Amino acid sequence: MRRHSLRLRLGLAAAALIALALVLAGIGLTVILDRVLDARTADGLDRTAKLIAGRVSLAPDGSPILSREPPDPRFATPYGGLYWQVEAGSHILRSRSLWDKSLDPDKAVASGTVDTTGPDGGRLIAVVQPLTIGPGGAETELRVIVAEDRRNLAASRTTFLRLLVPALVALFGVLTLAMTLFVRRALAPFRVLQADLLAVHAGTRTRLPEHFPDEVRPLVHDLNRLLDAQERALVRARDAAADMAHGLKTPLAVLDALARRSEPADPALSAEIAEQARAMGGQVERALTRARIAASGDLRRRSCRVAPVAERLVATMCRLPEGDSLDWAISVPETLAYPGEEGELMEVLGNLLDNARKWAHRRVRITGAAAGDQSLAVEDDGPGMSPAAIAGIGRGQRWDETRPGTGFGIAIARDVAEAAGAQLEFGRSALGGLRAALRWPGG
Repeated sequence: MRRHSLRLRLGLAAAALIALALVLAGIGLTVILDRVLDARTADGLDRTAKLIAGRVSLAPDGSPILSREPPDPRFATPYGGLYWQVEAGSHILRSRSLWDKSLDPDKAVASGTVDTTGPDGGRLIAVVQPLTIGPGGAETELRVIVAEDRRNLAASRTTFLRLLVPALVALFGVLTLAMTLFVRRALAPFRVLQADLLAVHAGTRTRLPEHFPDEVRPLVHDLNRLLDAQERALVRARDAAADMAHGLKTPLAVLDALARRSEPADPALSAEIAEQARAMGGQVERALTRARIAASGDLRRRSCRVAPVAERLVATMCRLPEGDSLDWAISVPETLAYPGEEGELMEVLGNLLDNARKWAHRRVRITGAAAGDQSLAVEDDGPGMSPAAIAGIGRGQRWDETRPGTGFGIAIARDVAEAAGAQLEFGRSALGGLRAALRWPGG
């Protein structure tokens, strides 16, 4: 998953929030457990204090005595963690678990729950229960204290945490998985939108469908308006290119006719006018080609099969001068597809084949490769081209005036090829002449 993925960001944010919520929940549950343990312990201690209060009496010297001690064995074990103490003035009666120590809770607490220090220095939770005994007019104030070591509560807390932490970790995994599925489900409309846009790029769909959630529908509407506006702009651009072609080619045709008409009177001037008219025609043709390329650069990705176009063009070349005397060899895979419209391929390949027809001695070979980076090559056994002549192709220069044409055919082919994402390269052919190769990334 990529670093800038929206799903990754949402998943990480959700996981972080879930982890934070579970940590806070764990802390809250631990605090609640401590409160519950304190309340439950204090309640048990209070019942024990009342039990002791019901069994206490006074000796003749005023010291408290207990008819029967509580049954919990921890009261009889030194430092056993559970303690009781009865105070009657300066007289103190205490459990065996206190050994030779005494409980000393805050004297300001007449009754209720209080923390104090145990005989071994540990922290205790204690309940203080006041008691009055004796005949009327001679009552004696007693104080019953029952305490328990907080280490017993800490052990319960530790046991709780041992169960809580794995449970929270498992809950984190379940919630993270559920949130991942939720995010995937929530982003499903965008995956559908991506598939529909790919269909628009491929040319199998002209507009995006409207069956999207309300949150995505405004984006779909804007994209459809963009597609409609672009389609209208393309139509206007094609119409403008056609109008310009009609408006410019007619005056050029008139100039050419005037050049032929003035040829008997001034052959040099007539040849100069004709040459300039051809040059202007080549420039117009190249400008119109670029205009058509710009007009076809929409969102829709187009492609066409190469083999049928090559066969039709070769059939056409055979009907042109010198074409029927050449040996045309075609070796193009049926699966080879050019990344453009059929008209664009005909313009590119047509110019390359026409150039080969003019310069080849006996053979022209068309080969293609559909594996990996795809390619289409046109080779001839003519004189070939020098590096300087190849460099001049982009400027529309003619390297031999003995052949008819404006010199812009291959330059136009290069413009059209580059607009489709292909590269046109020239070199020496194994046949001895020129090799013109088109290359484009595999689909």
